[in-house]
Amino acid sequence: MAPLSAPSCAFALLFLCAAVEGVSSKRPNIVLILTDDQDVVLGGMTPLKKTRKLIGDLGTTFNNVYVASPLCCPSRASILTGKYPHNHRVFNNTLEGNCSSKAWQKTQEPNTFPAILQRYCGYRTFFAGKYLNEYGSEIAGGIEHVPPGWDHWYALAKNSKYYNYTLSVNGKPQHHGQNYSQDYLTDLLSNVSLEFLEYRTKYVPFFMMISTPAPHSPWTPAPQYEKSFLDVKAPRNTNFNIHGKDKHWLIRQAKTPMTNSSIHFLDNAFRKRWQTLLSVDDLVEKVVKKLDAVKELENTYIFFTSDNGYHTGQFSLPIDKRQLYEFDIKVPLLVRGPGIKSNMSNKMLLANIDLAPTFLDIAGYDVNKTRMDGMSLLPLLNGMVQNVTWRTDLLVEYQGEGHNRSDPTCPSLGPGVTNCFPDCVCEDAYNNTYACVRTIATPADLQYCEFDDSEVFVEVYNLTSDPHQITNIAKTIDQEILEKMNHRLMMLQSCSGSTCHTPGIYDPRYRFDPQLMFHHGPDATKLFHKTL
Repeated sequence: MAPLSAPSCAFALLFLCAAVEGVSSKRPNIVLILTDDQDVVLGGMTPLKKTRKLIGDLGTTFNNVYVASPLCCPSRASILTGKYPHNHRVFNNTLEGNCSSKAWQKTQEPNTFPAILQRYCGYRTFFAGKYLNEYGSEIAGGIEHVPPGWDHWYALAKNSKYYNYTLSVNGKPQHHGQNYSQDYLTDLLSNVSLEFLEYRTKYVPFFMMISTPAPHSPWTPAPQYEKSFLDVKAPRNTNFNIHGKDKHWLIRQAKTPMTNSSIHFLDNAFRKRWQTLLSVDDLVEKVVKKLDAVKELENTYIFFTSDNGYHTGQFSLPIDKRQLYEFDIKVPLLVRGPGIKSNMSNKMLLANIDLAPTFLDIAGYDVNKTRMDGMSLLPLLNGMVQNVTWRTDLLVEYQGEGHNRSDPTCPSLGPGVTNCFPDCVCEDAYNNTYACVRTIATPADLQYCEFDDSEVFVEVYNLTSDPHQITNIAKTIDQEILEKMNHRLMMLQSCSGSTCHTPGIYDPRYRFDPQLMFHHGPDATKLFHKTL
């Protein structure tokens, strides 16, 4: 989208971003609060009492929300673009994986939702916190690069930290040390957000994205919260510290039972993660109170979510994300705003690719003019569930990272693994590359996954009878269902825009073409076959 001239832009604002029916003449404001690595399956929302009270209890809590990829950079790229990874081309947290690369900046950043909000809808835009993991890399423009679409830019260079970091403040470096009152990142993000709200341009709609480091490692809590949750341990649910039998080799290689040192480590990590979230809870409270004080709360949508889930000991994997299971791919989503009833819950199947089209829809922009893969949630927020044809399945994609050399902590596994622990448990590998169909429909709660490896390994779970995904039923499930799920996976892996909304296999409108099933011959399409 090329920049418009002033007269054309004025016309575009009237034409492309019509006022939303049922709200004030000024378009609604939007606030997105995004946490980093916050699960929902293992109790990640438990510490956030204020957040649940101020957003969930006064709005809608969505219970079935999934990420397009269970890793920071591809997931955040999906939030910004409204696209699945196979369309935005960000596959992992490395520059080689297109994370904040020059290619990303050239092909995707100009068409992210903030760029559209700013350019066509007259929104004042504000960003504070973690953007993409490789943001600030010198070979990709350094911190001088401010992505299009942002009027106010306070972006963290590289990955999450709490102290001793550098911010890009509108393209200029701002260095921070380890003085709590001045430098603790979650609190700093709160302070600059409140400052923006205080001195914003009145009568102009705004979009704010506050992207906290918590609860990502190194899990550094604020001093006042260092002794919170000292009696808490990671949940000992039925998939904790058990062997991942019948799963992909990367899961099977985990040592079971875990060593005492690994269990002590993950329990400590679990506590510290909760401790860091208490500062996020304070941030949410301050932002809500400030919106109220400046008389913007009633005309502001507030979204709270995470970029991916997390695990602590499930299937004997100590700590990380990147896997296809619920604990890594399912995230919280709480929303309050104009016209949203209080204390509502919603079980519709959502993905983080739905956020971008939702924001544009709130702004009055015609989402059909974009090539986004997601669907606007605005009808669901407005209580129009009965009048909406919604999806019954969605796609999850991940491309594994691995080194050509052996990991020094785990030489016996050979090259190709990464993120290994001292007791020789590795959390990722180059062929930990998979795509899944996650289906939630009236007759089924299923997950079907294929790995892009020499085995074309398949995992299938019936979450109605097996919510912790212990038993892989790929070899026992009805063959017709297996064939249809394979067919549906290939459809979603090649989808773009509106074709990503086509019916799933439990929708009566679904049409099955058996000629396309199990196409894994010499010319089979790889999961991520396009080059950057």
